[in-house]
Amino acid sequence: TDAIALVEEIRKGEPLITASCKEHVIHLVRRLQEKLGGEEDHKFYLFKVLRAHILPLTNVAFNKSGSRFITGSYDRTCKVWDTASGEELRTLEGHGNVVYAIAFNNPYGDKIATGSFDKTCKLWSTETGKCYHTFRGHSAEIVCLSFNLQSTLVATGSMDTTAKLWDIEKGEEIVTLSGHSAEIIALSFNTPGDRIITGSFDHTVAVWDVGTGRMLHTLIGHRGEVSSAQFNWDCSLIVTGSMDKTCMLWNAMTGTHIATLTGHSDEILDVCFDYAGQRIATASADGSARVYNAETKKCIAKLEGHGGEISKICFNPKGNRVLTASSDKTARLWDAATGDCLQILEGHTDEIFSCAFNYKGDIIITGN
Repeated sequence: TDAIALVEEIRKGEPLITASCKEHVIHLVRRLQEKLGGEEDHKFYLFKVLRAHILPLTNVAFNKSGSRFITGSYDRTCKVWDTASGEELRTLEGHGNVVYAIAFNNPYGDKIATGSFDKTCKLWSTETGKCYHTFRGHSAEIVCLSFNLQSTLVATGSMDTTAKLWDIEKGEEIVTLSGHSAEIIALSFNTPGDRIITGSFDHTVAVWDVGTGRMLHTLIGHRGEVSSAQFNWDCSLIVTGSMDKTCMLWNAMTGTHIATLTGHSDEILDVCFDYAGQRIATASADGSARVYNAETKKCIAKLEGHGGEISKICFNPKGNRVLTASSDKTARLWDAATGDCLQILEGHTDEIFSCAFNYKGDIIITGN
C-alpha cells in the first residue's frame, strides 16, 4: 500500500489528523508495514520448564508485553511468574476449590481475575497479590471469564447457565445475563465493550447489550454444544465452533448466519480470528486444524500432523503463524498461508491443553 495515499484517505474521515501531524502518521504506517512485511525465520527453543503446581494446571495466560504470566491449578491457587527468569513472583491464595479460569486485564496487566469451582471470582493486584474483591452470586462453578478492553468490567460464565457482569472499581454485580438453558462455557467482549457474547452447551450463542443486560440476538444453527465463540477485531463478525464438527460465521450486528465452515471429521474444540479478522483458525478432535479466509469462506490451509486431538489454537499477533496444542504431548507452529509445519515443540510428558503467544510473538507458553 502507498503509505502517503493511505494517510490522505484516513485524513478525509478523521479531523484529528491535521497537516502538522501527517508526516508522523506516515512514519507510523511505514513502520507497521516493515513489521508486517519482514520475513522472520524465527525458531523457538526450550527456554524454561517450570514445575508450576503440585496438582494439574487448568490455564495459562500472558500479560500484554509477555513479561509476566499466570497459571491456574487444581491446587486452588493462581501463581504469577516472571517470564524472563522463570521465577515465581507470588501465589494468589483464597479460593476454596479449583481455580479454573484466569485472565489479566490486558492491555494494562495490573489486575488479575480468577474464576473458581467454589462459585466465586476474585480480583487481585498483579503487583502486590492483594485481593481487591470477591464476587459472589453464581450458584455453580465458574468456568470462563473475561475483562472488557476498557478494564472497567469483568464477566463470568458459569455452570448455573448464567453470566454475570461485575464492576471492577466498586466490586459489585452490575447485571445477570439469563436466557441459556445449559452451562455457559465461552464468553467474549467486543472491542468497544458495549456487547458481549456467550456460548453455551444449549447449542446457541447469545449476543447481549452490556449496558442493559438485554439479549439482542440468539445465534441458532449448531446441532451440538458450542465450544468457543469470538468477535473479530472490528466487531463485524462472530465465529463459533461446536461439537457438531462445524464452525459458523455470523453477522455481529444482525445476528444472521453468514456461512458454515465444514471439513472436520470430529468435534471442533477451539476457534479464533487473527488480529486483522481476515482469517479463522479451527482446532478439532480429529487431530487436524484448518485456516479459512473470512471473506471467501474458503479453506486456505489444512494443518495436519498431530497424533491426537487439538484442544487449543491461536495466531501470532502478526497473523502469519498458527500455534496448536495437542493431546499428543506436542505443540506445533505452522505457516498460516501454506499450512506447512515449521516446528514441533516437544518436551511435555502429557497432553498440552493451553498455549499462548506474547504480544511481540517471540515467546510461546504451553501448559500441560
